[in-house]
Amino acid sequence: DIGDIVRGKDLYLGKNESEKRTKEKLQENLEKIFNKFKAKYEDLKTLPIDDIREYWWALNREDVWKALTCSAPYNAHYFIKSSANKQSFSSEYCGHGDNEVLTNLDYVPQFLR
Repeated sequence: DIGDIVRGKDLYLGKNESEKRTKEKLQENLEKIFNKFKAKYEDLKTLPIDDIREYWWALNREDVWKALTCSAPYNAHYFIKSSANKQSFSSEYCGHGDNEVLTNLDYVPQFLR
């Protein structure tokens, strides 16, 4: 999940060496980006990178969701599974017809999803 990747919490290790190297490179690049934030903003200088990643995700997850879903084809569907194990699809373009970001499971550990 993107939130887990951004926050450095992704459990997926990759199924082969190429995927593992790609994941490592992505995490290295994210570290560089968040270290630049840390260097640029005085408020962040004393915070651990993990906290900065969490804060960034909390502030930007809705925009990330819109960017992902609005670039999808108009007739694309997003699969939704409710807590009652009912399955439905979002048919609103951009995935936010109900004005709710479907990142509601961001903070549920991956192994429980």
